[in-house]
Amino acid sequence: MLTALLYGLAASSALVIGAGLGSRFSPTRTVTGVLLAFASGALISALAFELFEDAFELGGALRSGLGLLAGAAAFVIANTLLDRHVAVDDAEETGERGTAAGGARSGVGWALLAAVTLDGVPENLALGVSLVEGASLTLLVAIFFSNLPESLVGAVTMREEGRSVRAVLTIWTVCAILLAASVVLGRGVASGLSDEVLAVALGFAGGAVLASLADTLMPEAFEHGRPFNAFATAAGFFVSFVLAG
Repeated sequence: MLTALLYGLAASSALVIGAGLGSRFSPTRTVTGVLLAFASGALISALAFELFEDAFELGGALRSGLGLLAGAAAFVIANTLLDRHVAVDDAEETGERGTAAGGARSGVGWALLAAVTLDGVPENLALGVSLVEGASLTLLVAIFFSNLPESLVGAVTMREEGRSVRAVLTIWTVCAILLAASVVLGRGVASGLSDEVLAVALGFAGGAVLASLADTLMPEAFEHGRPFNAFATAAGFFVSFVLAG
């Protein structure tokens, strides 16, 4: 469990670092897009050569495939519900303020925080589950680089909404603690599972992470990271592949 705790703290520390930078500086969207592209490539490599590979070896194509699809479906459902909730909140805020601009700005930082948490929980659970099969440095690095730009942008947005530096740092630190606990939880739950069930769990975690990549990280990276996003994605994949070797 100590290893899981240390891995969780290391992966989630990026949230605090990103929040610290974002509460004081405002990097360009290109920079954050490039960082997200790097993280996307690293996560793809980690999923292909560690997380899902382990699931396939433990349970075969059927169990790992069903787990993968179930994890993706769970993320899509949760993310859709979150989007609807944010849309309703924005509409209500717009009515109260009387202007669409005011409604759009209000709560964006919180929406980003919720999105990071939704992405981060399956990623960190996956990291915890993967520790059953051995320490996954590749997945750790990938999660770190996905957390950093997301928290950075979220902190910048919260600061622009008028929150103090102290408040921003506190909010993101609490989020980091939650996600670190997810690693420990994933490790604890998976440690008592049979190989067949563990295969489904690894596949489920991989599917949720893959869905978050397709739905959140990569669209953001390729919208704002041009013209360096493709190179950054390839670089992230290569670094993660070398670490997996």
